[in-house]
Amino acid sequence: MTSPRKAIAIYAITRHGIGISKRLLEAIPGADLYVSAKLFAEAPPGALKLPLPMGPTLSETFTAYDCHVHIISVGAVVRMIAPLLANKKVDPAIVCVDDAARFAICVLSGHVGRGNAFTDRVAQVLGATSVVTTASDAIGTLTVDILGRDLGWTLDDLDRNVTRGCAAVVNASRVLFVQETGEPSFWPLESALPPGVEYTTSLDGVDADAYEILLIATDRAVASSHPNHDANAVVYRPKSLVVGLGCDRGATFEMVERGFQSLMAQHGLSPKSVRAFATIDKKGDEAALLQLAAKHGVELTLFTPEALDAAPGIETPSETVMRHVGTRGVSEPAALLAAGATSLLVPKQIYTEEGAGRSMTLAVARIPFTKREVNRG
Repeated sequence: MTSPRKAIAIYAITRHGIGISKRLLEAIPGADLYVSAKLFAEAPPGALKLPLPMGPTLSETFTAYDCHVHIISVGAVVRMIAPLLANKKVDPAIVCVDDAARFAICVLSGHVGRGNAFTDRVAQVLGATSVVTTASDAIGTLTVDILGRDLGWTLDDLDRNVTRGCAAVVNASRVLFVQETGEPSFWPLESALPPGVEYTTSLDGVDADAYEILLIATDRAVASSHPNHDANAVVYRPKSLVVGLGCDRGATFEMVERGFQSLMAQHGLSPKSVRAFATIDKKGDEAALLQLAAKHGVELTLFTPEALDAAPGIETPSETVMRHVGTRGVSEPAALLAAGATSLLVPKQIYTEEGAGRSMTLAVARIPFTKREVNRG
């Protein structure tokens, strides 16, 4: 398994660079400092020795950090990192600072690698000018490739239509943002959307051909529900769904995973939009449910029988379940409570497999988000 990256590496090869690096270390705890071997006696405690030329060291450290801050000229850094570049999905951020700390320059991975944010942070610490050349940041418009990332949104496909979407937004072409779910604060609530960007809250009735591109925030399987729209879209997956679960003791992880995937496919929902799984506290040690949550990188939220039984919106109460666990339902009220919803998106479904000897129940609730004001041009 790949080791997680450290946050920041700083490289200094001059005396001025060492002084600048000390200022950065004071403000960015946990950063690693590499100092040229020739000046290593002047390095602060904890620094790492940097043999020159730097190439061999950079080949080892390049993928070990989220961001590399070089107090070195841009040209020299570009030549050194050129053989190490893979693609924007995995390349770390590269920031260059001049020897007088006048400028912090984003050289690589401004969006996906958060280079622009790292650059701004370095500039703020040093009182330097932040130099960011990414078009969307420079003109203050939507950053299509990382939109909503701070809110937990993910791209449904990291490559499909993203470049086209970036170009359309930067050029102020006619773009429609369709937000079926997710936080409205993907763009400052007090600000109008950028020029060219219109807004609506449903794909239904949208003419996909009328726009250069659609930006769609949804938990629906757009490829199957709206294939024409999907073909001309960048699709975002907000964390908007909660899946309530119940299962027989000893149910296998494999069955539970297949049950979950079957539910999502049957109802046209994306697993990428699940924020949490939820169940009764008596299932807090159920291995299959714990594995399911771990695999999908979300929490397993637990509720007492009393809390579940008091939840409004239970559609299929069961006296049998009440006799066994003290609540009229598990999957439905668990989904409702964890989502903060009063109605279900998908009521209780029962899933089992031939010969399994076990079964499970599943229900889905959508987190109720507020909407921005609709603007269709």
